[in-house]
Amino acid sequence: MDGLRQRFESLLEQRNLATETLRALEAKTGVDKRYLAAGATTLLSLYLLFGYGAPLLCNLIGFVYPAYASIKAIESPSKEDDTVWLTYWVVYSLFGLAEFFSDLLLSWFPFYYVGKCAFLLFCMIPGPWNGAHMLYRRIIRPLFLKHHEAVDNIMRDLSGRALDVAAGVTRDVLQTLARSRALVTPTAMVVGPPLLLEPTIAKVTVTQLQKDK
Repeated sequence: MDGLRQRFESLLEQRNLATETLRALEAKTGVDKRYLAAGATTLLSLYLLFGYGAPLLCNLIGFVYPAYASIKAIESPSKEDDTVWLTYWVVYSLFGLAEFFSDLLLSWFPFYYVGKCAFLLFCMIPGPWNGAHMLYRRIIRPLFLKHHEAVDNIMRDLSGRALDVAAGVTRDVLQTLARSRALVTPTAMVVGPPLLLEPTIAKVTVTQLQKDK
């Protein structure tokens, strides 16, 4: 219990958007930021349990702040924060893929969105116990190193097949357009000659009238 409390207090001492907001509220209200953080966590948990729009709130927590922090990491000269948030997005993507198949079942459990929100917060907290970093180092990276060559071969094969299909479709379209043009062109040439016969018909008609006279 003391270890969790020390981690909680060490998180409050770091400088980020959440801790800066807590410091500002502490200065205005006079309430210790530890109590403010505990109260905000309690309210958030209750809303995720009983509030309307809990899925939207949970997804906003897992997306909005990491997206903001990722933009700041891109604009900063350091590359260390880029690695931190790239790792988070890898874990977030895999979690979203797994959730796609399990959401219909797990969403019926009352603590589902509380657990999901806690997991996403665990993946984005700074420090050595960052959840995304731990999952990447212990699970994702070993699997990647073991199977990445096979995945690369599959991706190259799929890319080659996609290019072949695209080339085949383009060739068929061009051939169809060429055949359509070949069919339309002779018809256009046949339309003209009847107009050339009109003077001949008129001349024959005048000659016949002269003979009748």
